[in-house]
Amino acid sequence: MRILLMAAVVPLLIASSPGPDVVVPVAQTRAFVDDASGRPANADADDPAIWVHPRAKRQSVVLGTLKEGGLAAFDLAGRTLGTYPAPAAPTPEAKPGRFNNVDVLGAVRVGGRTRDLAFVSDRGRDRIRVYEIDGRGAAAGSDVVRDVTDPGARPVFSASEEEVDDQHTAYGLAAGFVGRTPVVVTNRRNETRVALLRVTAGPAGSVGTAVVSALDLPSSFPLPDGTTWTPCGEPGEGPQLEGMVVDSAHGVLYAAQEDVGIWRVPLRATGFGKPVLIDRVRSFGVPQSYDPETEECSVSGADPGFGGRRLTADAEGLTVGDDYLIASSQGDSRFVAYERTGRNAYVGEFVVGAGRGNDSVEHSDGAHLVTADLGPAYPEGLLVLHDGERTPTEGGLPTTGFAYVSWADVLDELG
Repeated sequence: MRILLMAAVVPLLIASSPGPDVVVPVAQTRAFVDDASGRPANADADDPAIWVHPRAKRQSVVLGTLKEGGLAAFDLAGRTLGTYPAPAAPTPEAKPGRFNNVDVLGAVRVGGRTRDLAFVSDRGRDRIRVYEIDGRGAAAGSDVVRDVTDPGARPVFSASEEEVDDQHTAYGLAAGFVGRTPVVVTNRRNETRVALLRVTAGPAGSVGTAVVSALDLPSSFPLPDGTTWTPCGEPGEGPQLEGMVVDSAHGVLYAAQEDVGIWRVPLRATGFGKPVLIDRVRSFGVPQSYDPETEECSVSGADPGFGGRRLTADAEGLTVGDDYLIASSQGDSRFVAYERTGRNAYVGEFVVGAGRGNDSVEHSDGAHLVTADLGPAYPEGLLVLHDGERTPTEGGLPTTGFAYVSWADVLDELG
């Protein structure tokens, strides 16, 4: 999550656009504080995933990452079922676990057993952690998830533990099926690399992942005027990706490159096809410069007009359901809907406003949609969104959380 200072350009574009439709959350989780005083400590909500109970859909579970706070499980009313800590630092000099993104796969056949699994990118340790989901826990008040990560799990991108501490680590994550093959896709923090992993059986019932293939997306872009544009960033950092979703029904990966736009990438069990940039952020091609004193990027020239019309950087959380691809336009707290197939044409957009005693959603990082009937509150399905600015704050400290939106409400607004 990195929002550029685009004040000189973006407000004029937003002002000329029609106002988006507004939906209101049905429920929200408790707020979390990214501070040592929080419970759990240093908990910064980021990315949700929904596990649909195969037999009792109203006992379905929402999982959410909390960075150093680990992983949390919630029921469909937003009540906390449990929190599960990220791993401690293995040495005083090393980084502790820091859970970034989560996704779930049901009915995965691994190690001779069929299991429901959650995969988490641990950006602190550059690992993929794996949790087995137990639907009985949601009803019985016991643990909903159990860590089954292969104890021999190796870093995804780093060649050594020393390199892990540089934190160019596993960042965004999505899971899905290619045919009947379960796959996990993760991208690298501060880089443009995307890795495809297969699910592997470990010792004593544990589960691991292994890299199958990798794809490097562009870090600079030719413009129609004959110049080349490179998104601004700190020295040594590339234009990273985070939000991703595997569209298992169509064999496609959608990946959001934060300062660039949304890529569609054909996906096979053995690797990636040719990526296509289906939409650009508004600031695409705008000259920017990095200020080492403020550690921020700001506009340093006129907008040449090569950007898109819908997304305000960062392009973030992606999810699919019914005929739609939904993307978080983090810079202006909108959600943009595209057609899920064909040329991914623009369909509409919405914002999540305050109401029903719940907060609005701002600067959302992650999203997950399921379209199953989960009961009277979610007859057409549930869309869970990360809320980057929960209000009110707690003790003057900013808070984050997750908001639950009825998919039926979104469909009404999208027409």
